[in-house]
Amino acid sequence: MPYTLRNIKEHLEDIGSVFNGAPGLEFRAATKPLELEHSALSYQRVPPGCRFPYGHTHKTQEEVYVVVRGGGRMKVDDEIVELTEWDAVRVAPDTWRGYEAGPDGLEILVIGAPNLGEDPREDVDGQRDWWAD
Repeated sequence: MPYTLRNIKEHLEDIGSVFNGAPGLEFRAATKPLELEHSALSYQRVPPGCRFPYGHTHKTQEEVYVVVRGGGRMKVDDEIVELTEWDAVRVAPDTWRGYEAGPDGLEILVIGAPNLGEDPREDVDGQRDWWAD
């Protein structure tokens, strides 16, 4: 088939609990279910006033974060950027990033390229509580 159709909210497992973050943290990885070959996609929902528990960087993957609902802040290396609905932030490889929700929560689509293959952890360096006030 030249296309793959999946409903992100209905067909993809919510793996948010594996991050041991705030109750209600939602994370749905769409890369494998959509059979993406050259890119990656995930949906994430961070509850109001909460921060995603890990910051991370990639060796080779560039990512774009698109705010589809709500808003908040994103820390990119040492800079903090305000996020509002429909903002898009490109983050280059070798750049640390983390994000937190504002009072209305934060829902984002994360698009990455290239696809990291069967073992994406080899490209990622993550740190719990990387963004500490």
